[in-house]
Amino acid sequence: MSAPQVQVKRREDAPSYLQGGDLGPWGIYLEQVDRVIPYLGSLSRWAETLKRPKRALIVDVPIQLDDGSVAHFEGYRVQHNLSRGPGKGGVRFHQDVTLSEVMALSAWMSVKNAAVNVPYGGAKGGIRVDPRKLSRAELQRLTRRYTSEIGLLLGPDKDIPAPDVNTDAQIMAWMMDTYSMNQGATITGVVTGKPIQLGGSLGRREATGRGVFVVGQEAMHRLGMKMEGARVAIQGFGNVGGVAGQLFHDAGAKIVAVQDHTGTIFSDTGFDAHALAAYVAEHRGVAGFPGADVMKPEEFWSVKADVMIPAALENQITVANAHKLRAKLVLEGANGPTTPAADDILRDAGVTVVPDVIANAGGVTVSYFEWVQDFSSFFWTEEEINERLTRIMRGAFSAVWQVGEENGVSLRTAAFIVACSRILQAREQRGLYP
Repeated sequence: MSAPQVQVKRREDAPSYLQGGDLGPWGIYLEQVDRVIPYLGSLSRWAETLKRPKRALIVDVPIQLDDGSVAHFEGYRVQHNLSRGPGKGGVRFHQDVTLSEVMALSAWMSVKNAAVNVPYGGAKGGIRVDPRKLSRAELQRLTRRYTSEIGLLLGPDKDIPAPDVNTDAQIMAWMMDTYSMNQGATITGVVTGKPIQLGGSLGRREATGRGVFVVGQEAMHRLGMKMEGARVAIQGFGNVGGVAGQLFHDAGAKIVAVQDHTGTIFSDTGFDAHALAAYVAEHRGVAGFPGADVMKPEEFWSVKADVMIPAALENQITVANAHKLRAKLVLEGANGPTTPAADDILRDAGVTVVPDVIANAGGVTVSYFEWVQDFSSFFWTEEEINERLTRIMRGAFSAVWQVGEENGVSLRTAAFIVACSRILQAREQRGLYP
């Protein structure tokens, strides 16, 4: 499953190091910022702050492969804004990672952290690599060399990575160990999403999917939608889509369609989400799930569903397929899955979109909990963590919903109003140095 190509015209305010006529995901982010500026009042004088990453690092990541040859990979770490605290954002390993993508993801992290009001700025990292083609030993060497190359930016009070696409708790363990060895002391708080034995937090792996479910519940309540029997379609069935799917299933909804990179499956009566999650864990994809009907990939977007959850990659809902959606509610489990033009189509069609910066903020919220626990060396129960997560997510969603109603704007623009106001207030109060 590859992301559709979305052409975004070149802009005069684009940085010189993004060449060509296609700004990619960064161009989409700039369009989103443009839409919020009219609502920022006097803070709009600082708006250019939002359009420029604080710093972007490109690194060469050479490793020795198992056959003795040397391979080079391109890596990135971008810190978009640090006005509200240290950088926070994941690291993804994917063959299609670009600087534009990492820049946009770092900016969306700035917005996401401010929207849920955790004391972080936005950052993101990535390596252009297909990790499926590397052995476990090669993957470890890649992770450690990358960590060393970007180490000058990292630190528990500077920039704290976390898992993202194709990275997990083991990758974070290697990153934490590499950083700690270079510092001469064990520093668990330099990353989040770690194994429990190394200072990880209970509930972290499920947190993003749980957050999608919590805001989904809130949105359905406000829209007058019943959970029992609601038809749900999910793109991506990993840590985000899989966890959200199981929680919706347990609450009485029916998971009727699932798509991932291996295929698209359908069941009019609904899948057993727990059985499907176990199958995906074993077979690394939904293709071949017993008893499932097979659909063409393009048919996924027009499936009869009340709730659509894109939880894979960015640029999935575009002008090419937005008009096909039959869902009343879209919950963005992935980062940047809907283009601005598609947003307009969905809004005109009466579809409510809960944007990524709120819908998938559960992960960074529990990462914040993990960071706090690492500093204090005092750890909470999973029940306490889920309770705190639910409270924060509900409060953040409620604030965004209210701003949307007051201004007559989409939930995405409302989330940007809330978040960008907080970011720029911090920028204004701190002032410029020197």
